[in-house]
Amino acid sequence: MIPYGKQTIEDDDIDAVVRVLKSDWLTQGPKVEEFEQALVDAVGATHAVAFSNGMVALMASFFVAGLKDGDEFITTPITFAATSNAGIWFGAKPVFVDIDPRTGNMDPDLIEAAITPRTKAIVPVDYAGHPADMMRIMDIAKKRGLIVIEDGCHALGATIDGKRIGSIADLTAFSFHPVKPITTGEGGAVTTDNQEYAERLKLFRNHGITKENLKFPSPGGWYYEMQALGVNGRLTDIQCALGVSQLKKLDRFIEERRAIAARYRDAFADDPSIEVPQELDGVRCGWHIYPIRLRGVWAGRRAEAFKKLREAGIGVQVHYIPVHHLPFYAERGYAASLCPKAVAYSDAELSLPVYPTLSAEDQQTVIATLKDILTT
Repeated sequence: MIPYGKQTIEDDDIDAVVRVLKSDWLTQGPKVEEFEQALVDAVGATHAVAFSNGMVALMASFFVAGLKDGDEFITTPITFAATSNAGIWFGAKPVFVDIDPRTGNMDPDLIEAAITPRTKAIVPVDYAGHPADMMRIMDIAKKRGLIVIEDGCHALGATIDGKRIGSIADLTAFSFHPVKPITTGEGGAVTTDNQEYAERLKLFRNHGITKENLKFPSPGGWYYEMQALGVNGRLTDIQCALGVSQLKKLDRFIEERRAIAARYRDAFADDPSIEVPQELDGVRCGWHIYPIRLRGVWAGRRAEAFKKLREAGIGVQVHYIPVHHLPFYAERGYAASLCPKAVAYSDAELSLPVYPTLSAEDQQTVIATLKDILTT
């Protein structure tokens, strides 16, 4: 099976992990800060805080933003459920706005109409590694006094107007799952330029416990305080060593993904059954996934194409079932008719294999197999 995504692990990655396994620190050691500094350098932010996974990174961002019961945040339904779930954990309500079908990202034209007195945050998603319209979103947020939590879990290494994702929003969450631009096995991080936010992020990942800025007098060096309700969201030194090694290759990994995307674009440019994703002006997409949409005689026959591709050994996937169509959300009153462009996008979408080690031969197999199926 040719998978839709796969980690790229090389000998230097393995050596980096082995060195930590032989060291005195497996967790809460020096590799964590080294990885965080490498992230700062990679995205151009002032602070980076590592977490055990992308979901906890998103939760920490909502914690820092202060969202609570009765608050609302604006986001998109074309994403993994974690984006909105993270806010629900704090009692906040996601308000879904429809997408721009060219990119699958939140349509900025629809944001202001969705803002109410209860809105506290805008939470854009960089779908497929294509940055959302972050400059416009930041302008809207500044004008309306809102915080921006960017779900950049697809988009490490991507840029918009020359700015790297992770350096624009108030808080940007990343994921380092194996199919993402780099991997730490599982893992996540949040980048920010706000010192206070960075301190609160660290508080959240350590059970809300700190030995600094104490509220009560300290009786001795053993003393600590729990000042907030946090979680154990720490990333180990083992994982951070892998992350440091992987970050050195980020630009190469992105260029390899972009080359694969370009070959797909050229192969399907004139195919009446396929609509390829767009890369808008000023954007350098990281192509975490390559989402095509079926059209023409194959519109409405995605399940058939999916089944035949899987049977042929092509590990296609669908990204995503619209979040408001999931039972958890439907049972909470989200109508299936919300965001019709997002629903239409999802109903036609197939994610083709894209990862740095995908060979030209295997990619040609994907292209030829898909073309054969769509012309049968």
